[in-house]
Amino acid sequence: MIRLGYMILGAISLVLGVVGTVVPLLPTVPFVILAAFLFARGHPGVERWLVEHPRFGPHIVAWRTRRAISRRGKKAATAAFAFSITLGFLLLDFPWSFLPLAASLVAGSWIWTRPDG
Repeated sequence: MIRLGYMILGAISLVLGVVGTVVPLLPTVPFVILAAFLFARGHPGVERWLVEHPRFGPHIVAWRTRRAISRRGKKAATAAFAFSITLGFLLLDFPWSFLPLAASLVAGSWIWTRPDG
């Protein structure tokens, strides 16, 4: 039963990752990395397929071996944060307008301290 739960969560994560390839601001690689983690526990065959995938595999391996994020991924995350901060200042009332800024500073600082993958 637990294995089925991992497979369902892995499938949801993988679908979100695939949707992220066409929807701006929805991250792809973090969802695929999460899917690989979940499928490793629920369906090792799908996990192996993800790790060997020519597009997603290198990101998964870099994260697993070095906890690394590609420079391109870091730049994309920073651009998404900038967009979110701008929207926050345009659409939210004070003091809520500073929430995207605070979240971006925390998450962005963490992302940029990871090794380049």
